Amino acid sequence: MNNLKVQIGERIKDLRQAAELTQEELAERAGLSKGFISQVERGLSNLSIENLEAILAALNVTLTEFFSTPVQEKVQYGEEDATELEREGYDKFVLLVPGAANRSMEPALITLKPDEKTPPEKPFNGDEFGYVLQGKLLVHMGNLEYLVKAGESFFFSANHKHYFSNPGSVEVKFLWITCPPNF
Repeated sequence: MNNLKVQIGERIKDLRQAAELTQEELAERAGLSKGFISQVERGLSNLSIENLEAILAALNVTLTEFFSTPVQEKVQYGEEDATELEREGYDKFVLLVPGAANRSMEPALITLKPDEKTPPEKPFNGDEFGYVLQGKLLVHMGNLEYLVKAGESFFFSANHKHYFSNPGSVEVKFLWITCPPNF
């Protein structure tokens, strides 16, 4: 992978996030596809000057500014940044940080109804961390089960199948972070 393509892609991603735009919003404003923007940000696609100018115009940045000014990294995220996904087995599955799938970790806020259980997660080479905000969560790993209560956390290597369930009579809410991103 060409290092310059990666640097340009990361710079575009930083500018997009600083402007609080999704890849889809940037693509629409630049007259390009979301897939193309995603590939550019990851350094996987060649970028013509014409396409770069269209992207920068959509971001209100000149070519001179693009190649000279550092971008202020977005640090704080609010409810408007969160994206709720519909995933089978989850009452609510909310990605908390836009673009986190392209970073080193990805946080989500999960809600499970009483007696609800998630489908098994496929193993991957990484780690998972969770913090239970409300209720009780049962973490299933092979033949083992771990009951994690509000105020407690879990942390494990994700190299085996696992799933979660709510054994209680009230909703369980937990923060779930995968590293690298896996949602």
